[in-house]
Amino acid sequence: MGKTYENFMSLEDLLPKFKTVEEERNHLKERLAASFRLFSKFGFDEGVAGHITVRDPGEKDHFWVNPFGMHFSQIKASDLILVNHEGDVVEGKRPVNRAAFAIHSQIHAARPDVVAAAHAHSTYGKTWSSLGRLLDPITQDACAFYDDHVLFDDYTGVVLDTEEGDRIAKALGQHKAAILRNHGLLTVGKTVDEAAWWFITMERSAQAQLMAEAAGTPVLIDKDYAKITSKQVGSDLAGWFSFQPLWDRIIKEQPDLVD
Repeated sequence: MGKTYENFMSLEDLLPKFKTVEEERNHLKERLAASFRLFSKFGFDEGVAGHITVRDPGEKDHFWVNPFGMHFSQIKASDLILVNHEGDVVEGKRPVNRAAFAIHSQIHAARPDVVAAAHAHSTYGKTWSSLGRLLDPITQDACAFYDDHVLFDDYTGVVLDTEEGDRIAKALGQHKAAILRNHGLLTVGKTVDEAAWWFITMERSAQAQLMAEAAGTPVLIDKDYAKITSKQVGSDLAGWFSFQPLWDRIIKEQPDLVD
């Protein structure tokens, strides 16, 4: 098997070390704000739809999320709101998106390992979701999701109650991503960086498969090699590391996001 990121480094070695919870909280909020700016830059915004959350490092049953109705391109770290698992905004002056609470509260509750989760109504993700299919291993990048994403095959309208969020969380299980049929994509990670990167590359993988199938019949990667490739490009470390060039780009272009 070829070498992986883990042959050279570990995620724990690369993640920054914090002296206080407040220092860690500021770091997470900056990464979250950067993710929203990147999602906007890549065209993942659709009106008021879409949300990314990160678990608070001090209050583990609280999460930070974008204010309802604020454009992704304008979000700063100081704009983020803190929501508890009852849906109350405990820090911030703007309301929470009810769909964000219904989905993300249940995912964070069901998955203690999940620090961040991302969902948006991106063009290719929602287009692919209408087919009610998992992604095939037709590219190296798509192999990051091989045997590690699920189909939530039950669209019943806008997610406004936690019962629906609970069903999504149960369908997700221990996987890194879900295709919500007739809705869009959902990704999770142990870092904000990872969750955001999985969404970005999953959206592009959906785009690639839509284009490939429009042109002909894609050749699938052999399942044994798909499994090997999944370990090489689909680890927590690979997800975090792949996000770092995007962080460097967006913080240079839009430094106000950390305000």
